Amino acid sequence: MTSLAVFGSTGSIGEQTLDVVRADRAGFEIKVLAAGNSTSRIIEQINEFHPEFVIMADPDSAKKVQDSSPEVEVAYGESALREAASAAEVAVNAVVGFAGLPVTMEALKSGRRLALANKESLISAGPVVQHVRKTPGSELIPVDSEHCALHQCLYGGNSNDEDINKLLVTASGGPFREWDPDELSNVRKEDALNHPTWNMGPKITVDSSTLMNKGLEVIEAHELFGVNYEEIEVVIHPQSIVHSMVEFTDGSVLAQLSMPDMRLPISYALHYPKRSQKLHGQINWDELSQLTFETPDMDKFPCLSLAYDAGKAGETAPAWLNAANEVAVEAFLQDKIRWKEIAEVIERTMESYPSLPADTEHSIYEADASSRRVAEQCVGQVYGRN
Repeated sequence: MTSLAVFGSTGSIGEQTLDVVRADRAGFEIKVLAAGNSTSRIIEQINEFHPEFVIMADPDSAKKVQDSSPEVEVAYGESALREAASAAEVAVNAVVGFAGLPVTMEALKSGRRLALANKESLISAGPVVQHVRKTPGSELIPVDSEHCALHQCLYGGNSNDEDINKLLVTASGGPFREWDPDELSNVRKEDALNHPTWNMGPKITVDSSTLMNKGLEVIEAHELFGVNYEEIEVVIHPQSIVHSMVEFTDGSVLAQLSMPDMRLPISYALHYPKRSQKLHGQINWDELSQLTFETPDMDKFPCLSLAYDAGKAGETAPAWLNAANEVAVEAFLQDKIRWKEIAEVIERTMESYPSLPADTEHSIYEADASSRRVAEQCVGQVYGRN
């Protein structure tokens, strides 16, 4: 039986991870659950899965959970996250945003398998994460559906790195794929949160609407697989059946297909190198009528270009980009800026990027904090203009 630590257990990916565990009770045990301050839901999860440790975001929520569940050891804060990251054989990092970095770092430092659904930690801290990935016993398996697909295409056969010609990362195109550019000035929050395919949290859903999510996934693909940015291409695929593809030097293309179901990549990461015997995302070929593909419109979705530029710049530029995006998206969700102004805030913030090296974990935190200060100023300028 494999022990799991699930970070972000009350979020969308965390909940679906627990669904995978429910389907294979004999294969997994939950040792750690970590949630922000969702006390009522975490208490329900404690009663169902009986973990040894629970991590909350703040002392008030930790006390509430501890009072309700005295049989469990409850802690809070970043130091508790770091300690818990090595408490189980597999750490599932489903924390939203840059806050997931401590889990990524500590799980890999301690030689654990990391099932990574928190792309921001790898994107922001790529160079320092690469260093701890070399720790004996450590293993990073991506949970993003696109990178899970690439992992399966790359490592399901006998291909070598020199056989790769191109990574093709698919994108649904989000809710505004068919909108005219002029219409994008009138995007409402509810429009941006209405994803046509996936059921995700608000931050990732907004990222998908701007295609920043896909830009971040390009950086993630570079960090995961070591492929140059010139050889990573985004392809719009509205049906979200082909989750990504690999083109090889002989012209052959391998693709991974399934119905949209995040339990499949989660299950893959937990069972690797074996496969689960439970079906997730099975395709009904009688109902699948067409698969279409198109090129993304970089002018309509400038966030994608901004991500490519940051990735190519390297060092702490991706951290700077990610922080600016998190600030801009939060400002949009709080009705401080319009949807089109998300990209404007990010672009303005990137213009102030001072080319800082990414040589230590501390340098990543410094870059993140500096970018957030600049981005907040940009939000204030845009908000004042509105």
